[in-house]
Amino acid sequence: MIDWSRVRQLRDEMGAGEFDEVVEIFLDEVRETIDRLHKDTDRLEFEQNMHFLKGSALSLGFDRFSKLCQDGERVAAAGEAAEVDLPAILQVYDESKAVFIAERAANLT
Repeated sequence: MIDWSRVRQLRDEMGAGEFDEVVEIFLDEVRETIDRLHKDTDRLEFEQNMHFLKGSALSLGFDRFSKLCQDGERVAAAGEAAEVDLPAILQVYDESKAVFIAERAANLT
């Protein structure tokens, strides 16, 4: 669910202080994008929002969430955005976020 080696690599590259800031920015930006997804009932910007979420999630090691966003982006690019199971994707995000928060200290020592 979380690629801890990627998370450690990012933290080591940035330093602990900057890493904490990046995590906060990531969580805020994902929340904002999820809000946009809920407001975009016609899914006109679905592909772009999935693309953003995919990249953000990948950079912070949210592996499973990133893959689901990539699949959603592909489906939307094929003109089938309405077929994407957004609640399932968002459930994986919630689960990933919970695991990240709960296991962060243990995996970044």
